[in-house]
Amino acid sequence: MPIEKTDTLVVGAGQAGIAMSEHLGKFGVPHIVLEKARVAEAWRTGRWDAMVANGPAWHDRFPNMEFADCDPDSFVSKDRFAQYLVDYAEMVNAPIRTGVEVTKATRLPGKAGFLVQTSAGEIEAKRIVAATGAFQHPVIPPVVPAEAGVEQIHSYNYRNPDQLAEGAVMVVGAGSSGAQIADELNRAGRKVFLSVGPHDRPPRRYRGRDFCWWLGVLGLWDVSAMKPGTEHVTISVSGANGGHTMDFRRLAQEGVILTGRTESFADGVLTFDDQLHANVAAGDANYNELLDMADAYVARTGIDLPEEPEARNSFPDADCLTNPLDSVDLAKEGITTILWATGFRQDFDWMDMDAFDEKGAPIHQRGVSVEPDIYFLGLPWQSRRGSAFLWGVWHDAKHVADRIAIQRNYLEYNGDAAIIS
Repeated sequence: MPIEKTDTLVVGAGQAGIAMSEHLGKFGVPHIVLEKARVAEAWRTGRWDAMVANGPAWHDRFPNMEFADCDPDSFVSKDRFAQYLVDYAEMVNAPIRTGVEVTKATRLPGKAGFLVQTSAGEIEAKRIVAATGAFQHPVIPPVVPAEAGVEQIHSYNYRNPDQLAEGAVMVVGAGSSGAQIADELNRAGRKVFLSVGPHDRPPRRYRGRDFCWWLGVLGLWDVSAMKPGTEHVTISVSGANGGHTMDFRRLAQEGVILTGRTESFADGVLTFDDQLHANVAAGDANYNELLDMADAYVARTGIDLPEEPEARNSFPDADCLTNPLDSVDLAKEGITTILWATGFRQDFDWMDMDAFDEKGAPIHQRGVSVEPDIYFLGLPWQSRRGSAFLWGVWHDAKHVADRIAIQRNYLEYNGDAAIIS
């Protein structure tokens, strides 16, 4: 059987792969998109039942298709988001093949291109775009041993409160997922502990505008790199229940018991660092900094937006903040589940080539690898702060497709213009 050949092979049919296909199609680049499961699989099966987008529908979308059946200021459900991606892929005629897993890609010996092994056979490609995104393998830190007698689950596998064993829940991680799940469990009547590390927490809305709008007009979506020292700071924001500011002091007032960052486990006891108050205070400072920037923007531009002095009011400290716990005995507190909202790791083991650093992270410039004809898409901060959002990955895909088109043009040159008669 002859080996199938294509110009560009895109691996992954989530938001990154779909955006890549649209731009490659506009440039007339022959390509195939392979997806090991279904289109937008992570949105279907890697999110909890009540999860909604963290940005409003007018913002969290590709430029060329709106959520036609949704209020622009609403936060769409995970299933609606997945359907949006399916509809968009159909609109751009993305040549997607589902149920095909890429297992290995190696450079062809002695000539340009790659041999790609898949569950459906071999493909030769001149170029490869790894569009598998940032959320590939859930990470549970090796803190609590499996035999500790407590259920451990990652946020990727969480669906709803009824899924968990009866009893209290320890949620580790105060980014958007951890904070929202802790809030949901608390509203469901569970006793909840929430381990809080460094975080940013923007206002959901201020002066009549969503924080996504503010980050846009202030140019903060286009910031190209994190501030030094903030590489491990997560963002905590929520579109749940119509969208509200994620305020840890509010959660504490409503019954969630906040703790410092989880450090160790021994003899049934989890221990925490002593930075809870400092982390919450830093989150407050981040919140107020954005309010200050917004107020300065209004003053500078004269835009007519109502003042909102009450936005600077804060909840009083609950007991867990004034007298923070340094440890929790799981059995004594009735904790039967530890829910780890501790992120993901990338996996490019299928790419057998010199395109990664010693930690396995891609070496690239805006998605263009140091390895010729290899490209990446969907990486956090690939080109800017907004790269992880739908519209951000669309613009990153446009840049990568443009680089591919430029390379194709160079290779089509036959050299006649350089011949001196």
